[in-house]
Amino acid sequence: GEGLRALRYRQLRDRLAAEGLFDPARKRALPPHPTTIAVVTSPQAAAWGDIQRTLRRRYPGLHVLFSPALVQGDQAPASIVNAIRRVEQDGRSNVLILSRGGGAVEDMVCFNDERVVRAIADCSIPVIAGIGHQRDETLADLAADVCAHTPTAAAEQAVPLLADLYADHRERAANLQD
Repeated sequence: GEGLRALRYRQLRDRLAAEGLFDPARKRALPPHPTTIAVVTSPQAAAWGDIQRTLRRRYPGLHVLFSPALVQGDQAPASIVNAIRRVEQDGRSNVLILSRGGGAVEDMVCFNDERVVRAIADCSIPVIAGIGHQRDETLADLAADVCAHTPTAAAEQAVPLLADLYADHRERAANLQD
């Protein structure tokens, strides 16, 4: 039941924490101007559409790679691990967004799977977890370099707002002119 699931979660969290997988010293900074971002989520997920729209609006011209995965069910952990590995093997991405919209606690269990947590911790590129909503926290969130509380927030964390970059540039040009 619920108590057993919570106990297993705490035991796994404590064991992985003792190994240092959630240690803030392991967290990598995101590149300020990524050229290619990979997204791992379900092709049917609303999260995928939200991420695409947000990236397009904030940073037009960005190259976005999609590595589809199951994000719910018994086969999801292996699917997520394989999708992360595909991104790493491809070698083009500067950032990886692992995402899924909100849902029932039972639907998020795959993001508490040890294989997924280790794949995130071992990933050679920075990982942003955008899983669920404000109230949801998974072990994948703890292992990621950056945790955002929604898929849209994950996309916002990944890239700067181009309009802000233009404003900064104009300000620097004006300061140089002065």
